[in-house]
Amino acid sequence: MSSKITFSHSPFLRGISRVFLFLATMASVELSIAAPAIIPRAPEIAATSYILIDAKTGQILVQENADEALPPASLTKIMTAYITVEEILNGNLSLRDEVHISEKAWRMEGSKMFVGVNTQVEVEDLLRGIIIQSGNDASVAMAEHIAGSEEAFADMMNQYAEVLGMSGTFYMNASGLDTEMYYNTMSARDLSLLTRATITRHAEFYPMYAEREFTYNDIRQTNRNRLLFRDRNVDGLKTGWTDAAGYCLVASAERDGMRLISVVMGTASEEARAIETQKLLTYGFRYYETHKLYDANQVLTNVQVWSGAQNSVDLVIEDEVYITIPRGQAESMTATVDVDEIIQAPLENRQIMGVVNVVLNNDILYSGNVVTLEPVEQGGMLKRFVDWVTLIFSNMFSG
Repeated sequence: MSSKITFSHSPFLRGISRVFLFLATMASVELSIAAPAIIPRAPEIAATSYILIDAKTGQILVQENADEALPPASLTKIMTAYITVEEILNGNLSLRDEVHISEKAWRMEGSKMFVGVNTQVEVEDLLRGIIIQSGNDASVAMAEHIAGSEEAFADMMNQYAEVLGMSGTFYMNASGLDTEMYYNTMSARDLSLLTRATITRHAEFYPMYAEREFTYNDIRQTNRNRLLFRDRNVDGLKTGWTDAAGYCLVASAERDGMRLISVVMGTASEEARAIETQKLLTYGFRYYETHKLYDANQVLTNVQVWSGAQNSVDLVIEDEVYITIPRGQAESMTATVDVDEIIQAPLENRQIMGVVNVVLNNDILYSGNVVTLEPVEQGGMLKRFVDWVTLIFSNMFSG
């Protein structure tokens, strides 16, 4: 892959100069254009709601009814575990802390960790009980320990949901267990946001979601996520089921440097949620890839500086940039950097100088600021005078 940089000059020496950085394969001065990507439509998914995103970029690859607020059943526990880990990271909790098991927690129905009433259980065991065994008793015990009551913990859950931008979510309990009076609501999109935050913020704890079994009180329970046993790329996350919710599954898998997150809600059976999830993951990995565009502080171009103590400055992209593109299309992308044609000192460190746009098949995939790599002080009086005269004569004889 080679690059070519050209400047287009305005006869008035004002306005915008475009620096073209071709990211495509070139022969001599000829630009070879790859064939457009042929991507079939997404598979039919037998679920009420679903979404598939690239975990690195957040780009949505497939979605259907993704904003519909639905009962999430035990997918609720992803937030319960999320807050638990946040409390650990914030220093308010440790894995070795012991949690009192109240009668309310002990009496919880549905899936259980089988903790004993009035016993003390370590946070780490409860966290595994929530994540692997989907214990309603463990969820309530943790909620009471952190917030004093499950109701107060539900308020914390809603505040965290707001911070994460989960606009279709409302929690009333820590377990996701439905009652005749109420149930929690979450959207597939919100679950993908929460899962992405879990993977990126809680990398040290995320491997718990891949554990296939957990034994507590001499009771061994296997993880209900069947894909952990079928697909070596899958390493999480959580299943859920109630009569109101149907069979739900949030899953994540990583292959060849690409991580995907899928959410399916309202499928017909345990097997169906696994099959429909596998369809989404297979489609995403087969037809898309996560592509790294730029390293942090990567120099995109060097531009002339007038009236400065130095004659030029490097322009960089500040942060790492990743995008999601159709497989095999990386060589067809082009990038343009737009900056002012006349740049005059002084310049501050990290001063925004223009914009880089990355395009594939006439679609802008990324647009971001380019900034100075270092400050440029104003030159001495003689340097400023010479540059001023040069600019006047350039203007007189241009065009």
